[in-house]
Amino acid sequence: MLRREFLTVRNRLTADDVREAAAALAHRALELPELAHARTVAAYVSVGSEPGTPALLDALRARDIDVLLPALLPDNDLEWGSYDGEGSLSLVQHGGKMALLEPSGKRLGPDAVTGADVVLLPGLAVDGRGMRLGRGGGSYDRVLARLERAGAHPALVVLLYDSEVVEHVPAEAHDRPVRAVVTPSGVRRFAGT
Repeated sequence: MLRREFLTVRNRLTADDVREAAAALAHRALELPELAHARTVAAYVSVGSEPGTPALLDALRARDIDVLLPALLPDNDLEWGSYDGEGSLSLVQHGGKMALLEPSGKRLGPDAVTGADVVLLPGLAVDGRGMRLGRGGGSYDRVLARLERAGAHPALVVLLYDSEVVEHVPAEAHDRPVRAVVTPSGVRRFAGT
């Protein structure tokens, strides 16, 4: 129910709203010290009315940062490939699920994310504790569990619209808080992460 509410608000955004927010989001994200010092960033390609990532992905590449992008596996887990510009992406239809832009080059496997300095996470909301509400498919829960098993501690950052920073979202025992949320109007950091 809560996820549906956030998606309904997103779906009301115009193409201009999404484009303007994406430019502001990229600008704010590039101010993060974690990204300034990163060698490898695991990110994602936004779809539909998600907070836009293409400008940010290109800006990271322009800084000589290795950008890893996910490819959805049949079991909803993610494997990773390198982003080498817009031409390195292919539109992949996943059965009854949405079509996603995924890296078309060599796949690096699910464990490639463990070498990232920063992981940019999609989400629908984040609360004052830094707990992220995802779409509910579990793909990023698996990524976070993989990072924990590997003893990897990249900076976890969620990209959202301003209205998606809320007082409280439901959390489960396996959920991990993010270090920061980036919205078009700024960055908010969370204590204890």
